[in-house]
Amino acid sequence: MEFKITIKEIRKLMEIDTPDFPKYATQIINLANQNAQATRPRVVGQMSELIREFTGKTLKEWEDWYLKRYPDSIDIATKKILDMINNFKDVINQIDEEMIKQWVRDLVIVKTFIGLRFQEAILKKIAEKFNTEYRLATSEEESKGIDGYIGNIPISLKPISYQSKKMLTELIDVDIVYYAKQKDGLKIMIPDELENKLKQL
Repeated sequence: MEFKITIKEIRKLMEIDTPDFPKYATQIINLANQNAQATRPRVVGQMSELIREFTGKTLKEWEDWYLKRYPDSIDIATKKILDMINNFKDVINQIDEEMIKQWVRDLVIVKTFIGLRFQEAILKKIAEKFNTEYRLATSEEESKGIDGYIGNIPISLKPISYQSKKMLTELIDVDIVYYAKQKDGLKIMIPDELENKLKQL
């Protein structure tokens, strides 16, 4: 048997009141909290560890126990979020149709293009690091697993997850540069053997 209990149901079963917030309020507060990092462990403590240390049973016991250890954390987090909400208020009046249009274009057109064509940026950056030229592969070269050349060295670009695949459907007989997509860009990993080759260009 499988079933689900919602957070709302858990609160009801445990007879814990659910605060009544206006529509969108929790989303805005949550976004402000993320930006302000107001409920990070350095402010409110490592909650997963604290709840394991707690030996009481009731919500009131937990609240008293927690506040003895972090007496100012709720007020500090509240102030951080409020400051960020005020920053939101300052900027929201600057947001007009033109700014929204720029944002949508950047998301739909520019970021989609970058997501599809970032391979050239990787090749170009590596070529710059080793003070040499690069070029993208031709269609015929692509059919052999080559994404481009750094100098005269054929290169295949693969996500880092490719390394962990045991049964590869393709056999790539060229040097591979690995990348990992991160929140703020790409992490590039050049194997030592390839790095030595590039240094000799």
